[in-house]
Amino acid sequence: MAHQIVIVGGGFGGLYAAKALGRADAGVTLLDKRNFHLFQPLLYQVATGSLAPGDVSAPLRSVLRKQRNTKVLLAEAVDVNPVRHVVILADREVPYDSLIVATGSENFYFGNEQWEGIAPGLKSVEDATRIRHKILYAFEAAEKEIDPAKRRAWLTFVIVGAGATGVELAGALGEIANDVLKDEFRSIRPQDAQIILLEGTSRVLPPFAPDLSHAAERSLIKLGVRPRTGVRVTEVDGEGVNLSSAAGTERIETRTVLWGAGVRGSAFGVKLAERTGAELDRGRRIIVTKECTIPGHPEIFVIGDLAHFEDEHGRLIPGVAPPAIQQGHYVASVILRRLQGKPVSPFHYWDKGSLAVIGRAAGVAEFGKFHFGGLFAWLLWLFIHLMYLAGFQNRLVVFVRWGFSYLTFNRGARLITGTPDSTKADTA
Repeated sequence: MAHQIVIVGGGFGGLYAAKALGRADAGVTLLDKRNFHLFQPLLYQVATGSLAPGDVSAPLRSVLRKQRNTKVLLAEAVDVNPVRHVVILADREVPYDSLIVATGSENFYFGNEQWEGIAPGLKSVEDATRIRHKILYAFEAAEKEIDPAKRRAWLTFVIVGAGATGVELAGALGEIANDVLKDEFRSIRPQDAQIILLEGTSRVLPPFAPDLSHAAERSLIKLGVRPRTGVRVTEVDGEGVNLSSAAGTERIETRTVLWGAGVRGSAFGVKLAERTGAELDRGRRIIVTKECTIPGHPEIFVIGDLAHFEDEHGRLIPGVAPPAIQQGHYVASVILRRLQGKPVSPFHYWDKGSLAVIGRAAGVAEFGKFHFGGLFAWLLWLFIHLMYLAGFQNRLVVFVRWGFSYLTFNRGARLITGTPDSTKADTA
């Protein structure tokens, strides 16, 4: 029987590994609890009404339809037996000779999981539509509210975490308040909304160079966003957040809190570590070898957000799309070379740089020693994200939507789905 390769997770790492194995003399099985690949870097645009969920998703079967050696199963891996070489599903077992685990990460609330029902993060389509619901419903509730204090609370938006996700969400929210909704209400001025971006470190976009962090902060302020650094959230409830800083404690009354402060490795990664004796870091990522394998289990690869991989300088590679894509290609090549009896080399991460956008025609870019911002960084961000989208149709639709939005300031996917008191919004 041909060598059996099982891939758990259809994100960037898993999907690109599967595509690289399309001509392998082996059977490839891709398992995912969703039937689509989600382009997470654009998820914040679903959350803010620029794009619809289908614009940033591509059916896995469609992407891999031409690969005759590849099978896609809609299933969730619940356990693994590394002795018997099987992945355990709810109703069956899937045998493997080589296993690639790319189950990604999940929102992390630093031991305060009760906050999740109040402050949604941004890791899934459901998260995005729930955030879209909260943002748009807040303006509608403010329009009806006659009590000034309660109206201010509805028009106060708090985003926890000023990494790329938080900054992009804040910038998009600033555009919504200042441009998209400015003439659509009669009792409120959306421009009066307070958008507060909280960060525990000393500056926004901490992974970027300081000059780019300062440029991003200036762009945010122009959009009406109020960045606050050096603060820590100590409590989140349905009516506001409590903060702690060098100046003391503080309470912000708000009905809309969005979370972008932390992620941790998936629950399946914890199960895998238990079964293999692998070591986890503080973020629940599995510490892997230079070949992206689990120590003592060369047949099990861990890639993407779930992997703790340090480069030749001892730096942890970031949990973003480019490293996951590179690792997907790499582990596919390792498996192919092993099947051919050829030696393999350690994984080398090529840092292609970092990009972030802060609203309309504003972005920051870092490519080694080259730092720049403004319109060119924004255009570069648009181009690169279009190229990485799975499927020509998605690229075309997103390009048209972006062009229309740029010319008209309109966001066509501004739908409030679900009920006002629901904790989960529909995915329409």
